[in-house]
Amino acid sequence: MAIVETKRDDKKAKRVAKELSKKEDNSAFDINVAISSKVLVEPWITEKTHSAISNDKYSFKVAKGATKKQIKTAIEGIYDVKVKKVTVVNTKAKMKSYGRHLAIKQGMRKATVTLKKGDKIELFKGA
Repeated sequence: MAIVETKRDDKKAKRVAKELSKKEDNSAFDINVAISSKVLVEPWITEKTHSAISNDKYSFKVAKGATKKQIKTAIEGIYDVKVKKVTVVNTKAKMKSYGRHLAIKQGMRKATVTLKKGDKIELFKGA
């Protein structure tokens, strides 16, 4: 699980990305893609989010320290689409009991991204 915690981590990721782009001599290499791997954790697929795909809304589990701007640049950089709007929801950690034992269900941050008309993310097929 990747989490962006400080500006220092962002600077380090940018520096590493620049070094990689120099070694590969790839003009299409985007520095934001290196940072994006820390921002986006995984796609969030449920029945509700799957039905929202028809309205050009996609959901992702994101790092706890990620901002809306970072999420927008990450999705635009990785999936090559235009983002119209980003909304973010934080869920709290909850106590869960398994018999006599108590466990903590980890909290998370979920981002719902609205794309411009005509753009689709090919990761979510069948919608």
